Amino acid sequence: MRLVYQTRIGPWVLLLALAGFAPAIEPLPSGPSEILLTVGRGVVIDCPQGVLRVATSNPEAVDAVAASSQEVLFHAKALGQATLFIWSKAGDRKVYEVTVEPNLEPLRKLVHEAFPDEEIDLRSSRDSLALVGKVSSQSLADRALALVSASVKGAVSNLKVPPVGVEKQVVLHVKFAELDRTAASQFGVNFLSTGALNTPGRITSGQFPSGNPSQLAAGTPTSFSLSDALNIFAFRPDLNLGVLISDLQTRGLLQILAEPNLVATNGKEASFLAGGEFPIPVAQAGANSGAISVIFKEYGIKLSFLPQVTAHGTIRLHVKPEVSSIDAANGVTVSGITIPSLTTRRMETDIELGQGQSFVIGGLIDDRVIQNLSQVPVLAHIPILGALFKSRSVTKTKTELVVVVTPEMAEPASGAVWDIPMPIPFLPPLVPEQKRKPAPGAAKTGGAAEHAAAEPGGAEK
Repeated sequence: MRLVYQTRIGPWVLLLALAGFAPAIEPLPSGPSEILLTVGRGVVIDCPQGVLRVATSNPEAVDAVAASSQEVLFHAKALGQATLFIWSKAGDRKVYEVTVEPNLEPLRKLVHEAFPDEEIDLRSSRDSLALVGKVSSQSLADRALALVSASVKGAVSNLKVPPVGVEKQVVLHVKFAELDRTAASQFGVNFLSTGALNTPGRITSGQFPSGNPSQLAAGTPTSFSLSDALNIFAFRPDLNLGVLISDLQTRGLLQILAEPNLVATNGKEASFLAGGEFPIPVAQAGANSGAISVIFKEYGIKLSFLPQVTAHGTIRLHVKPEVSSIDAANGVTVSGITIPSLTTRRMETDIELGQGQSFVIGGLIDDRVIQNLSQVPVLAHIPILGALFKSRSVTKTKTELVVVVTPEMAEPASGAVWDIPMPIPFLPPLVPEQKRKPAPGAAKTGGAAEHAAAEPGGAEK
């Protein structure tokens, strides 16, 4: 069975075909053309076939106007994207994808002038600006981002930075030397009478302890109790007269020495503290009014420094040494709680040194003189003998702090050091345990073959 398909063609189509005419087929439109504009700029599109009408998908970003019968003007008004259509009088249609970005040419010129040897370019999106390209160091990338961020908000850095090599390190050798000299002198005289001239009594300036009468009655011997005989005491029973003399001179020398060694990476801060912390009560305010919390205050020998290795091979240091101690004499009492004060000597300086060089911070001298004078009125003004009715105490304290700082360069060991194989511990060879020979007179089991295996020399003889 055979199927036959027939197609009917209208007579008017055959006539057109015979006459050499064929129906016009509209060509498929090609892909859209891309156009990049900056805000405030425009471009003119030529249409030789004539302009029938134009349309835009985002008139707020891009405006399209027929400038003439054969020209269309695209005007960029704001950041964004838009699709524009142009229909010609011949029936064709053209599509344009227009992207509007900010005018980056002045900023590109500024970046190129600031970093002429770096490959830095700018790319923009609707709300941000990106830096792309390559730079030689991270510091240059940060500087370029700071330069652009000052003009454009929302700038980000996508710059490629080469991997950082081994960072340099700085070793800081510090010596704290505190010399404390103390000198004190005391002089005072106290008189006691247990009945001289029928008059018991005492004369004292009150600065140094004297005897107190423990038994005092008419017709009975008078006695005194001494809490401190000072350093010179004399008593004459026949004269019923005693004297207590304080005459001392002291010399003291105290030296505190600390030698901390700190290692810090280039550009990173390091700190050191040799001392402690003491609690300080703090009253709370607000909702917890009246509550007491405790904070801790550091004291002792403190040091913080920030090293920077310059391009000339020198070391620039920001050094801040501090020496503090608790001073209970100058403390305060709040709500029955005694809070001590701190005696602090602090320095802060910037200096640039070569490797191995040292600098000294000196001249921090604390010189104090404390003098206490007590005297008996009238009697103290008697010529020559008036000195026996005066008490004097003089304390001189002189403290000097010296700080010696020496920076040095240090580099971490290369990775090849860690690639050396570790030695394997030596172990003695294992010796097989030998069977013991049977004790004399013990019962023997097995035949001659068993004894031969037991003896290392072979068969039993």
